[in-house]
Amino acid sequence: MPHSLVTGGAGFIGSNLVDTLLEKGHDVTCIDNEHSDAHDQFYWNPKAWNVKGDIRDYDLMKELMGGVDYVFHLAAEARIQPAILNPIEAVSINCVGTTTVLQVARECGVKRVMYSSTSSGYGMNKSPNVETDPDDCLNPYSVSKVAGEKLCKMYTQLYGLQTVCFRYFNVYGERQPLRGQYAPVIGIFLRQKAAGEKLSIVGDGNQRRDFTHVSDVVRANIMAATKEVDSEAFGEVYNIGTGTNYSINQIARMIDWPTTNIAPRPGEARISLANNQKMRKTFDWSPTVKLEDWIRKYGQKQIRV
Repeated sequence: MPHSLVTGGAGFIGSNLVDTLLEKGHDVTCIDNEHSDAHDQFYWNPKAWNVKGDIRDYDLMKELMGGVDYVFHLAAEARIQPAILNPIEAVSINCVGTTTVLQVARECGVKRVMYSSTSSGYGMNKSPNVETDPDDCLNPYSVSKVAGEKLCKMYTQLYGLQTVCFRYFNVYGERQPLRGQYAPVIGIFLRQKAAGEKLSIVGDGNQRRDFTHVSDVVRANIMAATKEVDSEAFGEVYNIGTGTNYSINQIARMIDWPTTNIAPRPGEARISLANNQKMRKTFDWSPTVKLEDWIRKYGQKQIRV
């Protein structure tokens, strides 16, 4: 029976991944420090071995990673605005924390490490974004996450640790954060509608995003962990997005609720759109969930206020 460790496993993406790994017969260790303030709650699956702790704690990580086959590293300062407000903490979590995870994985003989990064590393590059685009980091969050990618590549090239890096494009779905003005926009909109409030559109609302359902992100992680591929696949970055984007105004129209416009925010790209061919070809992955279908059929069920 494979043994997987999920960092950040009580959060949005991590908890969905933990649930699916358990369903597939993995033993799962979950570590999370409940750092994010965007969640109404954290999701600890009682079938996993759950530990509340910090990924920067070398001794703790060494204790947890013994006998682990696969590491899914999602723990992070995962939002742009808190990183702008406290860049030192963001860099500490995202760089020192990632180095700790990689070093312990190397020492413990882990088979493969999957690292969750971000499409914000592309910045103002022309879309659709392809993995060969130059980095264009606009804020401390994207700088620190892209630095984690470089660390993964170095651990593959220098130490032979198999790593796979994902750049996620605007993940949404079940358990998405709903709190605070910097939570993902779909979660904010659904919470506002449930509360009878107008949908708050940042700027003119014409900025476009490639929205990717959390189940497709989970599948990408598991496929990358378990598929046999050539050694050239490791230490590489892979886009996880649908290849279709929508404006924020379009999302508001899908939800069908009155809106109001608020001031634009610094440090955010105008357009995100993934070229996902590399992930398709290497790991036989493709997105399956369409945003408009999810909003129409399931979106209202996910509201927690």
